[in-house]
Amino acid sequence: MFKQLRADIASVKERDPAARSSFEIWLTYSGLHAVRSYRFSHWCYKRKLFTMARIISQMSRFFTGIEIHPGATIGKGLFIDHGMGVVIGETAEIGDNCLIYQGVTLGGTGKDKGKRHPTLGNNVMVGAGAKVLGPFKVGDNVKIAANAVVLEEIPPNSTAVGVPARIIRRDGTKPVCQDLDQIHIPDPVAQEICRLKHQIDVLENDLTACELRNSRKNSDKTNN
Repeated sequence: MFKQLRADIASVKERDPAARSSFEIWLTYSGLHAVRSYRFSHWCYKRKLFTMARIISQMSRFFTGIEIHPGATIGKGLFIDHGMGVVIGETAEIGDNCLIYQGVTLGGTGKDKGKRHPTLGNNVMVGAGAKVLGPFKVGDNVKIAANAVVLEEIPPNSTAVGVPARIIRRDGTKPVCQDLDQIHIPDPVAQEICRLKHQIDVLENDLTACELRNSRKNSDKTNN
């Protein structure tokens, strides 16, 4: 457990430019506090101390605004940045060195029993406000854009955006999680609007040309 906590601190220090020291991270980062409480509550959960585990997790939720069920399985190096409003369900699984922003939900759809929550691979980044709902797998090195709603499996090395989420990039050349940019991601909806606007412009130009030809024909008939 303590080795995992050291890895969690190192992950924050490596990826957050605002982090000045391990001591500052330990004292002031709510995401780390939530993960630290989760480690202890999960230890209790595995020893069937279920009530104690839930008490610890609910106290952590009260102080950090982050709710992690003690039954979830989380690898080393998880970085929950800002963190307010993050919810991680009981059967969720998170791999190593993942990055989760505020407002993220790793939840269920209410239709499944047993395994109800998603599984994230290694080096996954989930942008602010994104929802990943259901018992499917998100592959390694996946990047999920802010406010995306993911309802089905995403293959490794992919970028997903939109509601519902669609894959717009696959098999990148570097681990996706190292790129913290949530802004410069192609928006497929905006791209489709631009394509339709271009088609409308072409049709309007064709219509104008037809009107000019008809006007000339009518003018010639009148002159004759």
